[in-house]
Amino acid sequence: MKFMMVVKATKDSEEGKMPSQELIDAMARYNEELVRAGVLLAAEGLHPTSNAIQISYPEPNKKPIVTDGPFTEAKELIAGFTLIEVKSKEEAIEWAMRMPDPHGYGQGQIELRQVFEASELTDDETALAKEKQLRETIASKPKA
Repeated sequence: MKFMMVVKATKDSEEGKMPSQELIDAMARYNEELVRAGVLLAAEGLHPTSNAIQISYPEPNKKPIVTDGPFTEAKELIAGFTLIEVKSKEEAIEWAMRMPDPHGYGQGQIELRQVFEASELTDDETALAKEKQLRETIASKPKA
């Protein structure tokens, strides 16, 4: 089962304030634990929305609308994510509970979301085979 730990943005992260060295070190130790346990798939921080672009689809079959950041609702924004693959929801919660406060200062908030598996989205064998082939191609591609 894959889960994404979505780190919510704060006023500080949206202002581009960098984390303290203490927090960077704590997150590095946490990520090392995830790697040693063999569950880490990805972990990244995101630039503030002042550098972002939003693409919305307000009408079906119409051209999407492109909007430059920043975006104002910080509580709805994300500042980073960690993607893990574990055996159960309970294990995902355990890992999420071990993450250091992602912003420090008691401002951090993590949303834990399960990632859909292709088989949960369709039972079409052709589509599932294409998805499997795509993932295998991605996995074998040399890293840039």
